[in-house]
Amino acid sequence: MTEAHVSTRPTVIYDDKATTIAQVEPKEDDLWLGLPDLVAATGWDLKPEGVCRGELCVPIPDGNSAALVKDGSAHSLFNLTAFARHIEQPYVHDAAHNVWVFGPQARDWRDRLTSARAPDFTLSDLGGDNYSLSNFHGKKVILAFWASW
Repeated sequence: MTEAHVSTRPTVIYDDKATTIAQVEPKEDDLWLGLPDLVAATGWDLKPEGVCRGELCVPIPDGNSAALVKDGSAHSLFNLTAFARHIEQPYVHDAAHNVWVFGPQARDWRDRLTSARAPDFTLSDLGGDNYSLSNFHGKKVILAFWASW
């Protein structure tokens, strides 16, 4: 059996979009991207007011710019993983496949939890009967989830 070839160029999955990164400088557990790759993979852009995406701008903390931005003679690099930690965004790195996956930011989760309402869904029981959460509107419902692993 032959081993699958793993590209030395990482793939970043951000907002469910996969992007292969051209300019990268991995350092230990951090992922440094060239600014064009940062914009292409994440939509974040480095501007004088901070790291911006649409109308949202996150200022770079005073005294912490070296941990996020490295200015080189040929190009600048941005530490995407340090930024993710700064905005409380979970991420995971699969070193075997050279893939970095970034989850939703903490503020996105907080916004989803403000209503304290579960989204409607339908599940089947062991007998094949379907039940939707909306069928129990106005009643107290306990949801219990488990897994065998």
